[in-house]
Amino acid sequence: MNIKKGVLFDLDGVLVDSEGEYTKFWGATGRRFNVGGESFAADIKGTTLGEILSGFPEDARDGIVAELHAFEQSMSYPMIDGVAEFIAQLQRAGIPMAIVTSSDNVKMGYLFKARPELKEAITALVTGSMVERSKPDPEGYLKGAELIGIPIEDCFVFEDSLQGLQAGMSSGATVIGLATTNPRERLKGKAHRIIDDFAGFTVDMMLEITSRP
Repeated sequence: MNIKKGVLFDLDGVLVDSEGEYTKFWGATGRRFNVGGESFAADIKGTTLGEILSGFPEDARDGIVAELHAFEQSMSYPMIDGVAEFIAQLQRAGIPMAIVTSSDNVKMGYLFKARPELKEAITALVTGSMVERSKPDPEGYLKGAELIGIPIEDCFVFEDSLQGLQAGMSSGATVIGLATTNPRERLKGKAHRIIDDFAGFTVDMMLEITSRP
């Protein structure tokens, strides 16, 4: 089967179950420096590290980055349920994939060391350093589509955060929301389809989803 479609995955909360760990880290860090409010950790989901750090004192930023990278180095990066089988299906179907993430290259190095199968599976990677405007701007997804050589309107975006869903919808892709970080009720109307995770989800089911009304 050779289908002229592409898939663009967000990373945290979509491929790997790490959003809870990041919520703990940024929640505690925000409280320590009195940055943001109680929803700070949720508000920054989908934004680049540089944008997050802009709210912290300049002389504290290098230390926060060092703490973050130490935290990321020790993470186990468990996969979201059903991801491995779904990616295998995409590979068998000849569908190119890209990861579009706000993460930096250091974190991606840790991830690929823990999950080398992800690095082997993807055709392209878009990190936070490769875009000028982070989610909810669609730039990252447009770049991902370009890198895999598939028009964005023929791509499926998988996202969990509100900012990411908005970026996917604005890009012109067909967007599938995962209720891993936010409850289904909060995602309603923000994607073309909502799934709990990838367990039981197939490529054929994906191809049936359309962005047309």
